[in-house]
Amino acid sequence: MLRQQAQLVYHITAVIDFLTVLLAVYLAQFAAEKAGFVHDYREHIWVIPIIFVAWFFLFRLEGLHASIRRLRFRDILYRLLAVHFWGGIFIAALFFLVDKADFSRGLFGLFILISLLLFAMQKGLLRGALGFIRRRGYNTRNLLIVGTREKARHFHGLVEHHADWGLQVAGFLQVSDGPLQDQVEGHRVLGYVHDLVEVCKTYTVDEVVFCLSKDLMVDAEEYLRDLEELGITVRMVLDFYQVYQSRRELSFFHNELPILTFSSRSLDVNQLFMKRCLDVLGALVGLTITATLFPLIALAVRHDSPGPLFFCQERVGENGRRFKCWKFRSMYLDAEERKKGLMAQNEMKGAIFKIKDDPRITPGGKFLRKTSLDELPQFWNVLRGEMSLVGTRPPTPAEVAEYENWHRRRISIKPGVTGMWQVSGRNSIDDFDEIVRLDLKYIDSWSIWLDIRILLKTLKVVFVREGSC
Repeated sequence: MLRQQAQLVYHITAVIDFLTVLLAVYLAQFAAEKAGFVHDYREHIWVIPIIFVAWFFLFRLEGLHASIRRLRFRDILYRLLAVHFWGGIFIAALFFLVDKADFSRGLFGLFILISLLLFAMQKGLLRGALGFIRRRGYNTRNLLIVGTREKARHFHGLVEHHADWGLQVAGFLQVSDGPLQDQVEGHRVLGYVHDLVEVCKTYTVDEVVFCLSKDLMVDAEEYLRDLEELGITVRMVLDFYQVYQSRRELSFFHNELPILTFSSRSLDVNQLFMKRCLDVLGALVGLTITATLFPLIALAVRHDSPGPLFFCQERVGENGRRFKCWKFRSMYLDAEERKKGLMAQNEMKGAIFKIKDDPRITPGGKFLRKTSLDELPQFWNVLRGEMSLVGTRPPTPAEVAEYENWHRRRISIKPGVTGMWQVSGRNSIDDFDEIVRLDLKYIDSWSIWLDIRILLKTLKVVFVREGSC
């Protein structure tokens, strides 16, 4: 029933969103006319359906068509900002390609601003209204909690804290054979677990939630068929493994086999798609810059050291995948052979090599590294999907061979042209463990905005010439 009601709310919300887009277009046109810098909006009417489709897709991507009752208003604002940022880039690019001559920056800017404000008000009012309805006791589900110990109390606390979820606790059932408790967390203990069926017949129960330890969970199986016959939904709070992963997900493999997934990556499919879009856009811009600067860089490389223009080295990518990492050559041809004799001068602790004033670097190579121009060919790796704009530093196979187990999580994502280490004072960090901690912090706290902040900080690092990125 709640799922059907959620679908109804979903469709109503989609209609309201469509009307909000139309209102934003009208208000933007009205404001632009008052300012006197735009013609009739009907010249651009063809883009309105495209805006709606783009906004609809981005709202789905950001989870704004799901139940927004569970989101803090601050989170809703962040997601709306992401929608209008990416939607703005898409529509602006579309105008540039299709209708560049008639593109009104003023009208478009007003639309983005007004749309953001209208949607913020709309989502805020909708969230408040739905929460108010739930808190008043409408559209609710009654839960019977099996268990009276810590796990059951914790589940009860979550239900009580989120009154807008529409869940109400009808009572508890005791599993142990001792004296029956009177109350748990202010709710009656309605009997023992073997009274489950009779309790469900006596009281209004929509769902039964088993909050048991894993050694008692086996005993719950005998009650599942009885509850299925009664038409009551059953939920189980899992207690199979105590792990410290950043992401857990329960899903069905081909809609048949239940799969419990533990992942050390915080990115889901939608986030990976957004990150890939940013990578492709950035790679195309980066390769355009590379082509422009190519003659000057080629001259700098060949002037000091005859030989190949590019340096290609095998690196380790996502989950151990090997790939050829490209750079403009900044060292003499015998650099790898000379490295063995320089290992004693390594200034880094752990599985990484770095020395100040490396004698293997050519004079022109020092300039390329100082300005990060030697990294430009890596945009080709990004476009191929082997690297990302932002990620962890791509290690060599020899470095990975020295990794401790916890170090390997840094290669659970695609390596990046830049990353958190590069913009966190890389020249002052001489401990590889600290580098890994920064990488893991990035993995566990990823967002599209974090990538954008790191990219902006990278530009600052390059322009003030604090080292390559």
